Amino acid sequence: QVQLVESGGGSVQAGGSLRLSCVASVATFRTGCMGWFRQAPGKEREGVAAIDSDGSTSYADYVKGRFTLSRVNANTLYLQIHNLKPEDTAMYYCAADSRAGVYCSHEPTQYNKWGRGTQVTVSL
Repeated sequence: QVQLVESGGGSVQAGGSLRLSCVASVATFRTGCMGWFRQAPGKEREGVAAIDSDGSTSYADYVKGRFTLSRVNANTLYLQIHNLKPEDTAMYYCAADSRAGVYCSHEPTQYNKWGRGTQVTVSL
């Protein structure tokens, strides 16, 4: 059973940076898709970024230019966030879809393995 563990969240001022990490209990990232999602209080979970097994990344329009997703090895992903804004405040989740050959979307329903999340809070 794959477990995903996120870390790196915290409280920062607007304009600051954070690096979120996602570590899998087994080598999860060789096939399928990995994604980062976020959910703010009272809002639906939304996709932030995704990466496929070849290392190709995609980003939601509202984070382009500020978020960078990278895969360090078969167990670890990073989400580097620059120029944080108050509207980025949310719980951030790492998720996996282990099926090979699928398109890596930003839809939460595609992913069947989830971490517990790491909180990011941005203040003015």
